[in-house]
Amino acid sequence: MGNFESRGIEIRQLAKALVYDFMQSTAQCQPNSEGMKLSEIFRACGFDWGSYPKTTSSNQQYWVGAIAQELKSEGKIERIAESGPWRLL
Repeated sequence: MGNFESRGIEIRQLAKALVYDFMQSTAQCQPNSEGMKLSEIFRACGFDWGSYPKTTSSNQQYWVGAIAQELKSEGKIERIAESGPWRLL
């Protein structure tokens, strides 16, 4: 594994931890609460780089979608409805 790949894996782990920590500290994300949309989580965690041609803010949210799916597969969060919102289990 190369240095860049290792660093990328570390960044993904840090980003996942940031999202999970944010959700744990937010009342809306607590078990049995209303949950939050990924767009709100994405912005609250500071992942929005701003809008660029062909790379709008909404396109940048896909990465947080992958993080949410990882946390879901680990049994830590759930999606309340087909299109969100998300909350802790």
